[in-house]
Amino acid sequence: MNQLVNVGGADQSSAPPAPPTGSTGAARARRGALRRSEARAGFGLIAPTVVIVLVVVVLPIIWSISLSFQHVRLLNLRTAGIFGEYSFDNFVGVFTAPGFVGTLAATLAYSVLGTGFSILFGLIAALALRKRFRGRGIVRSLMLLPYVAPVVAVTFVWSTLLNPQYGFVNYWGKHLFGWKNPVAFLSQQTSEISIFGIHIAVPIALLTVIAFEAWRQFPFAFLFITARLQAAPASLEEAARVDGATISQRFRYIVWPQLLPTIAVLAVLRFIWTFTKFDDIYLLTGGAAGTQVISVRIYDFLIGNGDIGLASAQAVVLAIVLAALVGIYMRFFARREETS
Repeated sequence: MNQLVNVGGADQSSAPPAPPTGSTGAARARRGALRRSEARAGFGLIAPTVVIVLVVVVLPIIWSISLSFQHVRLLNLRTAGIFGEYSFDNFVGVFTAPGFVGTLAATLAYSVLGTGFSILFGLIAALALRKRFRGRGIVRSLMLLPYVAPVVAVTFVWSTLLNPQYGFVNYWGKHLFGWKNPVAFLSQQTSEISIFGIHIAVPIALLTVIAFEAWRQFPFAFLFITARLQAAPASLEEAARVDGATISQRFRYIVWPQLLPTIAVLAVLRFIWTFTKFDDIYLLTGGAAGTQVISVRIYDFLIGNGDIGLASAQAVVLAIVLAALVGIYMRFFARREETS
């Protein structure tokens, strides 16, 4: 019995002593104070960003949506507020106004073709300048000129070159290709061409602004694709070359799968930016000759008619259409490209 008692006593003496209740509460209080201090520091750091986003992004969006449901013109803009008489008349006016379908079709054609050709030209330029040669850095720098040059300067150059009276393009078109009449690339809406006896109306002005968009924006795609090509391992292509793969096979099975995620991101970014593009088209054609896109139409509603409510409704429609198109792309195509 004494041994059992001694053993029990030894076990009790070897167990660690329980911490005092007061010290545990003090440690918890210190940890709570530290968490609260870190939370206050975090809120203090992000507060300027939150305020800037609210003032610059959130409030203008709410204000634009509010104006789109009100009858607001330049004369009564000062009296307009968030709480006013709301109605769907502006949206009805947007969809029933003459030229809405044509404007939407021109915007889609301009965005899709401009995005596609800019990425295609950027891909061709990146592949052409992939191998090292003397002066490659200078050539790559020159590739960036269309993108970094001021838009006012490049649109003036294009307008001068394409002028039907004294333009360089029409002059050489007459002397080299035998054009009978000069072509007004920026003011002629359509021109009929005959292919095997079939007359087809070609949208001259719209194709011209699409070509300008592709030429001006392809350096952006060129930079992205060049960076991805430089990061790709060269051992895969070397092994394929040793195995006898042709250039087209190496591009299709090795290079293209590595470029596909980058091209997918480029397609989304360029489509969003091109869909809302205003300055290029307005400086080239002013939205005339079938080149009126939605952004130019909003400007005409706002400045030409002085109808702020109708312009705001058109802007909201533009945002909804753009969000729907990007959502469709992300839902059906982006995942497929990531898994391929």
